[in-house]
Amino acid sequence: MKTLSIIRPDDWHLHLRDGPGLASYVAATARQFARAIVMPNLVPPVTATERARAYRERILAALPDDMAFEPLMTLYLTDQTSPEEIRQARASGIVKGVKYYPAGATTHSDSGVTRVEKTYNALAAMEESGLPLLVHGEVVNDEVDIFDRERIFIDQILEPLTVRFPALKVVLEHVTTKDAVGFVKAASDRMAATITVHHLMLNRNAMFKGGMNPHHYCLPVLKREIHRQALLEVAVSGHPRFFLGTDSAPHPRHAKESACGCAGIFSAPAAIELYAEVFDEAGALDKLEGFASRHGPAFYGLPVNDDHITLVKRPWTMPATIPCGTEEVVPLRAGGEVLWSLAHGSHG
Repeated sequence: MKTLSIIRPDDWHLHLRDGPGLASYVAATARQFARAIVMPNLVPPVTATERARAYRERILAALPDDMAFEPLMTLYLTDQTSPEEIRQARASGIVKGVKYYPAGATTHSDSGVTRVEKTYNALAAMEESGLPLLVHGEVVNDEVDIFDRERIFIDQILEPLTVRFPALKVVLEHVTTKDAVGFVKAASDRMAATITVHHLMLNRNAMFKGGMNPHHYCLPVLKREIHRQALLEVAVSGHPRFFLGTDSAPHPRHAKESACGCAGIFSAPAAIELYAEVFDEAGALDKLEGFASRHGPAFYGLPVNDDHITLVKRPWTMPATIPCGTEEVVPLRAGGEVLWSLAHGSHG
């Protein structure tokens, strides 16, 4: 039986939500990941350090007693975010980044940035303090094709931003295109990117196989096969500025299967197992530890984790739905076979 032991990984892009489902979402992540960058797009959003501190306390209170997990908090960037708030966030020690949502780009992004120029003072304070900017890289102009929004964002907003703030650390989150891969590779060591497991596994045909599949609808949307191949190639290459970020985003089943279904894929119940599956199929299992456990801490200036996990190539069946609080959520690979298991996880 094939096994793999790696340093315990971290998730550098995660949605935990809040309220009744929080305990389930935290447990799904903590069984495999030691730390996670927790996204701030709650209702209301986490726009201040004290809100981040209170959210962190709720996350830790929801953590099962037999699990260890460290939430790495973020602030939600708005047109009104002040340099003083940035300095306070940096001094807190618990806030590790500030999330840039273009207003209206995705779930709970209505309070996001309307014009990047309005954030210049906050970005200057982030550049000075070393606090990274975490970017949802899509324009929201209705005249731009949804499949081109990442590329246009890079050209019109991100590249000029890196020229204006050359010392600012930036993570281009959940990259989806060969354009984004090329941009990050060509950038300085101040620029990195996260890659989700669903963008490594699926192209845009997955949204339409057997009819419209709302559980494969996410933002940024799945792209053409040529883009998936570019993501896979760089993920398994060992490039140090690309690392694991699930963008696991749970939504109740009824909110996905509705007349106006919301965007997001719940991958946390089998995230590291599915990444192992992808790397195994690519013949690159030896590169998984770097991608999952080393590159992210190096970029954020944090130590790698002390402990290890063991993965076993032993199939199991993902439940069709998972109860989370008072709701049920449809996970990635629902009802299907997952080829790898955690040796000491919930499937071992």
